[in-house]
Order: sequence, then structure tokens, then C-alpha cells
Amino acid sequence: MNLPPAEKVNVLFKRLNTEAEKGGYNLNPDEAFTKELVQSLLVNEERYGYWACPCRLASGDKTEDLDIVCPCDYRDSDLNKYGACYCALYVSQEIKDGEKRAAPIPESRSPNRDERPQFKTVEQIQGGDKLSYPVWRCRVCGYLVAREEPPEICPICKAKKDRFERFM
Repeated sequence: MNLPPAEKVNVLFKRLNTEAEKGGYNLNPDEAFTKELVQSLLVNEERYGYWACPCRLASGDKTEDLDIVCPCDYRDSDLNKYGACYCALYVSQEIKDGEKRAAPIPESRSPNRDERPQFKTVEQIQGGDKLSYPVWRCRVCGYLVAREEPPEICPICKAKKDRFERFM
């Protein structure tokens, strides 16, 4: 199906919004801004064959860029720290509800290739016998996630952040 560019943006926007809501995430409520980001994802998909983050320079090598394929590896930590991801495609509930404004976010991606998630060795990730992130367990459905903080909403059962416990 060969849709006009504006219709492709609308279709992908609706899809991303549905997927975000199902996963406990929010797209930026500024629809015009968000659709510009969606359009940039489509441009990058045409250019590189994948959705490289529209606010970062992609190399065109998917292995090199794997950490910045949308949703990028930095989305969740940026949402927890700043209320939005680097490009502000994804935002916290407070920003979505207008209780807080999105602010500039510092780049989380290391300029050092070897420090990027896709290039770390098992030893670097495990840090010897230690896990690099704590594991959080949803007390409602048992969903497990390894990251600095539990998600705001469980992507499985939609329980809120306070229903997570540190598992390991």
C-alpha cells in the first residue's frame, strides 16, 4: 500500500500512540511536534532501514546505532530522570497532563563506542558477579525488569510504580 507521506505519518502516529498506551508510556501531547518526530522516524527508516532517533546522528550501520533505534535504550532512564526522552517523543504522565513542562535533556549516549550497551562485554555488564541494574518485580503480575528504577506503569498489568519491589 503506497500512502501519501502525510497519511504515512498519521498511520504511524496512531500506531505508536496505541503501542505506547498499551505499554504504559505516553507520547508527547503536542500532536504537531510529535508528528514531526514521527515524520523524521519515517525519513530515517527510508534512509537507513530502521527508526534511528530523529534527534541524534545515525551512522547508517544498524549495529553501531542499535542503542538509538526508537524506542532507544536511554528512553526509560531519561523518562525517570527528566520526564521525557531525549527527543521528547515519550513523556511522563505529569508532562502529558500539563502539570510539568518538558525541559532540555542532556545526552545519555556515551561518545565512547565501547561504553554503549550493544558493545559491552558480558563481564562489563555483570561487573564480576554483580548485575549492572537492580531487578524490579511487579507484585501484581510478576513482570521482571532490570533497570535503575521500576517503570511508572507495568507494561503487562498496568499496575503503578509503587506496586514494584526490588527483586534481586
